[in-house]
Amino acid sequence: MLITDPIGDFIVRLKNATDVRKGSISVPYSKLKFAVAMTLKKSGYVGEVSESGSGTNRMLVVGLVYSTEGLPKIQGVKRISKPGRRLYAKAREVFPVKYGKGLLVLSTPQGIVTDREARQNRLGGERLFTIW
Repeated sequence: MLITDPIGDFIVRLKNATDVRKGSISVPYSKLKFAVAMTLKKSGYVGEVSESGSGTNRMLVVGLVYSTEGLPKIQGVKRISKPGRRLYAKAREVFPVKYGKGLLVLSTPQGIVTDREARQNRLGGERLFTIW
């Protein structure tokens, strides 16, 4: 199966899995997806991130996080920069998402960072997606 937007596919799988209360998801491995998953883990949106398999059959296994009431941590996602239209932001154009309750994930020269890290380090880059 050919996927033209691997990051879009990854975040939609995360959202759909939390909607049906799954414990974890498994997606084809890539360095970019791994970096995005580690950023989401650091921000508390996903749990454990691990790699399984070897060679061309490598998979990225991402654990999902729920509150004590059983509500998913991921309420919504929105892909911003798409393969057909890349959207970039200068350092001064990076603003909080949902009044600070959400997260903007950017691809910068320093790697995959959140909006808060980008503002602190004065980094700009490609706006990948928002999550709340």
